[in-house]
Amino acid sequence: MGRLRAMSTVRSPAVAGMFYPADTSELTRLVRDYISAGAPGETIPKAIIAPHAGYVYSGPIAGTAYARLANARSAIRRVILLGPSHRVYVRGLAAPESDTFAMPFGDVPVDREAIDQLRDLSQVTVSEEAHAPEHGLEVHLPFLHMALDDFSIVPLVVGDATPEEVAEVLERLWGGPETLIVVSSDLSHYHDYETARRMDEATSKAIESLRPEAIGQDQACGRIPIQGLLHVARNKGLRAEVLDLRSSGDTAGPRDQVVGYGAYAVG
Repeated sequence: MGRLRAMSTVRSPAVAGMFYPADTSELTRLVRDYISAGAPGETIPKAIIAPHAGYVYSGPIAGTAYARLANARSAIRRVILLGPSHRVYVRGLAAPESDTFAMPFGDVPVDREAIDQLRDLSQVTVSEEAHAPEHGLEVHLPFLHMALDDFSIVPLVVGDATPEEVAEVLERLWGGPETLIVVSSDLSHYHDYETARRMDEATSKAIESLRPEAIGQDQACGRIPIQGLLHVARNKGLRAEVLDLRSSGDTAGPRDQVVGYGAYAVG
């Protein structure tokens, strides 16, 4: 993973104006509404799992997860952000070359020191190609911007990896209350409404009971990072809570082919 970095680089938004509004004021209002509709909760989670579709479909569900950060605005300073690669083949986990992620509301800094801590792990590579078109991490940044004060991100696109490889990365970067882990994942894809509901309920039960082995390949597009998180959570004696479970058939789409969305807190 070693390399020379000659200059600071910026990753440009890939899906602004498509998955979420490109206008800053509109984006702020929308995300604030999504988060304010959720319940804050009594404890600050160590990790959340939230969806990454267009906001009209999954924004309300993601908002219920980010509402749980209400009491952590100034405490959380670093976010480990993991999600599946949708466009580019990745072996293992890919960190970006960029030092910042540009967004409509401003730049989000990348924690290069944290990424350097992963330098000796063979499953971690550096690939700007994996990050440039990827929406799965980007769509979480407006929510983080609204929920937290100053923070940096460790964005990792997860491809052909094992849950154990993800777990090793999470253990390395686990940190204390200053570090939040966000796993980006939708659930079932393109089944009819009732089939999706049954599948997503089974996935939620597996997450809630910290059973990563019970999540099948077709149950969540972010299955591997979810499983890695659950491995660590189980080893550390944490608990998982289902916050919301809906589908595009409940928000803004037809019911013959839906995508499932769940929000979860782990702590």
